[in-house]
Amino acid sequence: MSDILSQAEIEALLSSLTGMSDMGGGTSDASASMSMGGTVPARREAKSMTAYELYDFRRPDKFAKDQLRTLQMIHETFARLFAGSLSAYLRVPVHVDLVSVEQIPYDEYMRSLTNSIINVFSMLPLTGQAIMEVEFSILFSMLDRLLGGPGSVETKKNFSLTDIERVLIEGIIERGLKDFHSAWEGIAQFTPKREIMETQGQFVQIVPPNDVVVSILFEIKVGELRGAMSVCIPYLLLKPITSKLSAQRWFSSSVKKNTGKYAAVLARRLEKTYLALNVRLGRADLSVEEIINLKIGDVVTLERTQQEEIEVLIGSSVKFFGRPGIRGKKLAIHINRINPDNEPQTRSPLVGIKE
Repeated sequence: MSDILSQAEIEALLSSLTGMSDMGGGTSDASASMSMGGTVPARREAKSMTAYELYDFRRPDKFAKDQLRTLQMIHETFARLFAGSLSAYLRVPVHVDLVSVEQIPYDEYMRSLTNSIINVFSMLPLTGQAIMEVEFSILFSMLDRLLGGPGSVETKKNFSLTDIERVLIEGIIERGLKDFHSAWEGIAQFTPKREIMETQGQFVQIVPPNDVVVSILFEIKVGELRGAMSVCIPYLLLKPITSKLSAQRWFSSSVKKNTGKYAAVLARRLEKTYLALNVRLGRADLSVEEIINLKIGDVVTLERTQQEEIEVLIGSSVKFFGRPGIRGKKLAIHINRINPDNEPQTRSPLVGIKE
């Protein structure tokens, strides 16, 4: 008898094995694999391969979809905070929009950078460094506005920075890192610290080229000009806190922010807010003719006598009562008492008046 089965015999044998497997025969696969020299396992493998997922070993996925979603929400918050800071700093409306969050190899991220300022910063106590980079065009537009210009951009052949430009850019980046810290504080506590500033990407190597990083891309709009900004965070830096990158933790931390935890911080910031203080020395009724005829050296008699207290106004409200005086070479007002119609506040007894 020949050792090679004909095609008809193979099909008949497969049909019988299929019927046995439907009846619950557990040994049919093993016997079939011995008699057919592995034909059935190959067939089973072909069936199982119909449902597969592509996997690129050059770009391994380190973060789950839920973690990437959390990173997206964190940096949407960062975009809103940074837009507000830049608007107040530049005195012009600024829009910062999140474009994408993806995990890519570090060398691929660096190849995507062209004509930009690269700032390397640490995130202590987390181990490692991250990158915040901004395109030249949008940064130079910000610098032009800070220096009193309309925000135009001059094309430079040489992208070297002057000392003044470097200091102003450092101020912008420091504001960005401060808002970056605020956006992350519900997930992890760290202190961003700017380390170095570079204009050439080949001089920046925070991780090996094949290491996975999270690339967060933003679009900045200042006036009519648009530019790109990105943040690069290595996976190894975020690895100790990956368990905290969950939507549930993000939403729970957002609820906690409204429980009064930051009331003391807000109070301290409000205390540093400047308000206009005015002193009303007195009043006098004059006709238009008398006002027109006033000359240097004329004396206007006020309704208030020298012994009476004068009002100290915050905005349009009378907050204190006091007496005028001199401190050094400057006019001053000595606070005698608080207006009883207002809540008591602790203030210095001597407040200077702008001349």
